Parts: sequence; structure tokens; C-alpha cells
Amino acid sequence: MSEDKEKTTNALTGQALLGKVKELRNLPKEEKAKACGYSAVTKNGERVNMMAFLNALIDAKGIKLDPPGSGEGRKGRGPSYRVGVQSNGNLLIGAVYTQQMKLKPGDKLEVNIGRKNINLKQVGQE
Repeated sequence: MSEDKEKTTNALTGQALLGKVKELRNLPKEEKAKACGYSAVTKNGERVNMMAFLNALIDAKGIKLDPPGSGEGRKGRGPSYRVGVQSNGNLLIGAVYTQQMKLKPGDKLEVNIGRKNINLKQVGQE
């Protein structure tokens, strides 16, 4: 496993990768990947890491597959607009809802209890 990471760290990226791929344009893609450092020797032979090679090519070309603002970090789940009562009787409102309402620590909310719902309204907001 450490050999695989060691080999991938020495793999070409950016303009160096694009130049090498262009230089090797007559070879099959597996051979290009090997020549650019995207392979590892395992006990069963040599393994070509095509996914890492193709991702590096996409990055080198500057192609953005994710839409802008989609974030590359934590994704989490989307809001369901439903919350449950905890065992101690409290309602926990998740961070997604407080972010959507642009709430900050210390903000006050007005609680309106309807027949089948509870509405939260920020105090001082129309």
C-alpha cells in the first residue's frame, strides 16, 4: 500500500502531465498512465491507477465538473423541514435551518404555535 502512494506522489500533474500525454499521444491510455507515474507494483504485478490519472488530466485542463458553490468539503444531507422532539422534550433545530435564516448566536426568535405546526420568526424581522 505504501508503494502505491509513493508512486502516485511522484506522478506528473498540471502542465508537466499535459506535456507528457501530448508527447505520448500514439500510446494507449494505460501506457500513458504508467509513463506519467500512475501505476504501482503489487504482489500480483503492476496496477495502473486510471481513475487518479484521468482526474489529474481533468484538473490539469482546468475543467470543473462540480457546479460553482457546490463545495468540495462536507456535503451532509439536505433539510427535510421536519424536526422531532427529543427525549428531554426539547426541539433541536439543525444548523441548516439556522444558516438559511441567517441566524447568529444570541439572535431572538418568536415562537408561534399553530394547530398543526410551529412557526419561528426572528424578532425584529418583518
